[in-house]
Amino acid sequence: MSIEATDNDPSRAMWSGERLRDRVAIVVGGGQTPGLTIGNGKATSILYAREGARVLVVDVDARAADDTAATIVTEGGVALPFVGDVTDEAVVMGFIAHAMERWGAIDILHNNVGIGLAGGDAPVTEIEGDVFDRIMSVNLKSMILSCKHAIPHMRAQGSGVITNISSFAAYSNYPYISYKTSKAGVIALTQNVAIVNAEYGIRANVIVPGMINTPMAIDARVGVIGATRDEVIATRDRQVPLGKKMGTAWDVANAAVFLASDEAGFISGVSLPVDGAQSLRIG
Repeated sequence: MSIEATDNDPSRAMWSGERLRDRVAIVVGGGQTPGLTIGNGKATSILYAREGARVLVVDVDARAADDTAATIVTEGGVALPFVGDVTDEAVVMGFIAHAMERWGAIDILHNNVGIGLAGGDAPVTEIEGDVFDRIMSVNLKSMILSCKHAIPHMRAQGSGVITNISSFAAYSNYPYISYKTSKAGVIALTQNVAIVNAEYGIRANVIVPGMINTPMAIDARVGVIGATRDEVIATRDRQVPLGKKMGTAWDVANAAVFLASDEAGFISGVSLPVDGAQSLRIG
């Protein structure tokens, strides 16, 4: 990963280092797939740390987890990597226990995992059953498992914030069945967690990114859909009403920091679009 991917944050000067001071954040999917830009999970991990959180970076890719954690430490923050497949409940129990043993709390659970085209997704008439099962397991089941094992600790401490990452694909005419279905499920999951756990002081919200320039969105499509990287970018840029240009992972990370902070203390159960007004074009 080039340094460009982490240095190109236009909002660096705005961070106070205090909004998440001394909180413990677990970012599931905090590494990223290879590419020329930064991914949502990595950007969010970095911004959580810049605001004072201690961050456990969970990812199936050891190099990706290590890279995000190292970036945070280089900036003077606190982070540790944790490697494992989060569709495995034993792994989820492991990273929850690791955070508790190391830092004694879980204040923020951020679920960012997701696969789609790179996982073999297809239209409903062409989808393979095992592919559908795998994508649903990664995109939805993993979030259910992490909530299952983090919430008891949050209930015991009387507070906690859960932020899940869905996608505008949940609402749009996105053609691939597994990704769309799983991301719609993430919204329903978040609503359930928010209302059931409000009495325990736990907040849960879901970010719904639109067209964001990340490695998963761009680099994973190059070749798969028969288009060059520039063509993929141009096609996606045209769909964004605000400035005819995709957002970046920093836009998603900024939203995540707000939702995790005390500034959002009375916000729970919401679906927050980060999409340059694209969701207003439905219909």
